[in-house]
Amino acid sequence: QTRNGKMNAASMVKTSVDMVKEKLINKDQALRRIQAEQLEQLLHKTIDQNKAKGFKQITKGIAASPGAASGIAVFDVKKATTMGENGTKIILVREETKPEDVPAFFAAAGILTSRGGKTSHAAVVARGMGKPCIVGCSDLKIDYDNGKCVADGQTINEGDTITIDGSSGGIFLGEMPTIQPQITDDFKTILDWSQKTKKIGVRANADTPDAAKLARKYGAQGIGLCRTERMFNAKDRIGLFVDMIMAKTLDERNAVLEKLKQLQKSDFIEILKAMEGYTVTIRLLDPPLHEFLPNPEELANKIYKLEKENSTAGLEQTKTILNRARDLAEINPMMGHRGVRLGITYPEIYRMQIIAVFEAAAELANQKVDARPQIMIPQVSSIAELNHIKRIYDEIKSEIEQKYKQKLKIDFGTMLEVVRACLTAQELADTAEFFSFGTNDLTQATFSFSREDAEGKFLPEYLEKELLEKSPFQSIDENGVGSLMKIGIAGGRKIKPKLEIGICGEHGGDPSSIKFCYKSGLSYVSASPHRIPIAIVAAAQAVLEKPQKTSKKSKKKAKKKSKR
Repeated sequence: QTRNGKMNAASMVKTSVDMVKEKLINKDQALRRIQAEQLEQLLHKTIDQNKAKGFKQITKGIAASPGAASGIAVFDVKKATTMGENGTKIILVREETKPEDVPAFFAAAGILTSRGGKTSHAAVVARGMGKPCIVGCSDLKIDYDNGKCVADGQTINEGDTITIDGSSGGIFLGEMPTIQPQITDDFKTILDWSQKTKKIGVRANADTPDAAKLARKYGAQGIGLCRTERMFNAKDRIGLFVDMIMAKTLDERNAVLEKLKQLQKSDFIEILKAMEGYTVTIRLLDPPLHEFLPNPEELANKIYKLEKENSTAGLEQTKTILNRARDLAEINPMMGHRGVRLGITYPEIYRMQIIAVFEAAAELANQKVDARPQIMIPQVSSIAELNHIKRIYDEIKSEIEQKYKQKLKIDFGTMLEVVRACLTAQELADTAEFFSFGTNDLTQATFSFSREDAEGKFLPEYLEKELLEKSPFQSIDENGVGSLMKIGIAGGRKIKPKLEIGICGEHGGDPSSIKFCYKSGLSYVSASPHRIPIAIVAAAQAVLEKPQKTSKKSKKKAKKKSKR
């Protein structure tokens, strides 16, 4: 059996290994016949299609994080968190999610939203956790006040059991039978062959010690993106982070930041231990501060209800938070007060994070742990911005080295996710010790598409009418975004020929994007932990598909040898 058109991933992996054992094909041929994208079937729960006939699909959204999950529909974040922590299987159903909702993600079996695209908050967080997620289900009309939602005339009340299939985007009534994932010995063999064949590094996007351990188990060799803001999402921290945002004076803010520093440092220590011997790229705070506060509309509704009931409990506090949320609200947050701009206007935040990284590294060095952190600045558009933060970094480096009486090697680099950064990469390379492309934001900026809106509103029609072959948020747009990347690579390596350059956007787990990255000469790709096996196989296939061009000199040498 060599035809692979209708084989599922498990069969494909098994037959490929069996055929090598029987000497019908070699290892390279075995790797070539694997469909990397299909390997997700082996890593997540899937719906048992043999038993799925009696279940009705209510509606469909955008498949944002693979796997199948069943649970009772819950619309309230606090209720979902409590129920999930008490052992109830729940599906969190929201219009959209924010960082303050993340405690409910930990407790939920799956996440369903009526808004957003594949790179929206819900999608990215769920993928990082390996939880099934469907986003952008525009048919779903949610009524929070009455605890229900309606789709295609069908009502789902809070407490009703539903099943979501994050691999297809389907939403079903009832609890559908699922098949547990199995990592077989044959699958491990395929991964082993791929590791030995690939030439581009594969790192993970991981923000917790557990995610780092899982990524390493799957074969990741380092972390290409550790999002520090995710560490503030935990139940014991989000309140502290909100206190920091609400602080009225610098002294108040610094007092809260000192508490947050201890928490960040302990996280860094555990993540660096989990990835001992490998690089861990720690990105400083990126999202705008308003994302950590409740939605102003929800706050206004809460105030209206409290006033209607003549209740004073929490009324003034809610009004204060609403005023702050309105102060911080932005017309276009994607291009607003975020990333390096936050570090410049609130230097105490970046200062706290840089100290936490250096102290974690120093303490691990004393324990003889081979920790290799590096610090990455997001949303940089100019050398002036990068140098401004570098001065803070240099001051802290000097302070911590004196305090711990040791030299610390922590590289300082930048993301290339702003168009201007790609165009001026030659300037940035004077200061930066590494580059990492943030292709999610770079794609938004290049197309002038809002990732939160495009996938739910007009991208499906673009694909249907063949105006686009693939969603640019799924696979790198080689002509546009790819051209900017090539400018950035050439500019950086003109100044530093051995400059490490990676990619840490969601494209890092997409097989066709990985092939483009390999051909473009990138040092590594970085993907969410559950996509690491896919990335490893795709990286091997990139080598087998098209070996990188040899220089004219090496071709001449080869000719001379053949003449001899």
